[in-house]
Amino acid sequence: MIDRYSQEQMRRIWSEENKFATYLKIELLNAEFWQKKGLLTDQELQSLCGKASFSLARIQELEKETRHDVIAFTRAVSETLGKEKRFIHYGLTSTDVVDTANAYRLRQANEIILEDILAFMAVLKDKAWLYKNTPTIGRTHGMHAEITSFGLKWALWYDEMQSNLARFISARKEVETGKISGAVGNYAATDMDAETYILSRMNLHRPKISTQVLSRDRYANYMAVLALVATTMEQIATEIRHLQRTEIGEVSEYFASGQKGSSAMPHKHNPIASENICGLARIMRSYMIPAYEDVLLWHERDISHSSVERIIFPDATTLLDHMLTRYAAALSELVVYEDRMKANIALTGGVIYSERVMTALIDKGLSRETAYDLIQPLAEQATETKRQFRTVLEDSPELTAYLPKSTIVELFETKLQPINIDKIYARIFAEAGE
Repeated sequence: MIDRYSQEQMRRIWSEENKFATYLKIELLNAEFWQKKGLLTDQELQSLCGKASFSLARIQELEKETRHDVIAFTRAVSETLGKEKRFIHYGLTSTDVVDTANAYRLRQANEIILEDILAFMAVLKDKAWLYKNTPTIGRTHGMHAEITSFGLKWALWYDEMQSNLARFISARKEVETGKISGAVGNYAATDMDAETYILSRMNLHRPKISTQVLSRDRYANYMAVLALVATTMEQIATEIRHLQRTEIGEVSEYFASGQKGSSAMPHKHNPIASENICGLARIMRSYMIPAYEDVLLWHERDISHSSVERIIFPDATTLLDHMLTRYAAALSELVVYEDRMKANIALTGGVIYSERVMTALIDKGLSRETAYDLIQPLAEQATETKRQFRTVLEDSPELTAYLPKSTIVELFETKLQPINIDKIYARIFAEAGE
């Protein structure tokens, strides 16, 4: 991932230094297991653990010759050892090391992503409660519909992220799985207990079965979950972009002193963080396709998946870390214009109260069809003549035959339904254990 969208903690996890350090950790744990089985002496194990090291430059040099990165690694490590070097890579195949190291580094990355998701959700929760009783116009098909609570938007997003969190926890368990089962997965050159020993000490899960590689369905599912997290963020960002449009103007991303919006137009304040999230979500979804195609490997393995995973594992986790961190900060600083929300509620002259009026007519005994057909032309008349809908209704003898003017006035009060909103919040936050 390019530096612009990378944070240092993720760069360290996916660095070559950390990769080979993890390889070495696996090799030494493998030797430790065989020492307990009596293959190595205590002195040999101490010598192995004390002296085994590697140089990135030497690995790169050997890889040019061997054209095999794991062999280059094992030979570079062996050069730092004496006779005890015979126990490096004992009973292992390359993918025992690679898949287990990937699982270990994904676990490191997942710890960061988990913290990011929780921090992001905390922002959504805070905004949901802050704006719980803030009236705003709800829009369907992009058109004014009915009054709703601005807080409900945030509560909805929080609920989606709660679902994403559950998916992520499940998916991370699958990918935090290693394997030490040998060349075709039948443990012919190793001991099944070696797998249990090594994986337990690396806090990784053990598969029920593998070939030379772990089944790749776990990674396809993982990438889909990461993409879904990013897509929820894109949904939020799309809403913020719409609400910041000049014609709506209900929110605005924070614009710092000295910040510039356009190289040509000094007046511009653009929703750049939200636009950035929308663009990066497209990249996140693109990682799903090769991850799904990686599931299809020949026989007990081929390496068509390898080049893909060298790219998508670090890129997807690093990018999502950046997205969650950046957008949590942007949303926490979001500027909300409640006066503009009130003005927009009044923008259509009160026709947004048509459902209330129709329901009141139904309560008076009219059929839904009759009530609807009575109200619709009056609403259209108000829109076309730019008169207040309430005035049009009050001037309609047909309407006032059913509803007195006092009732019509009550129907046009800008109000929420706090009891129902309380119930919605109780479902979301109580069921989340909060």
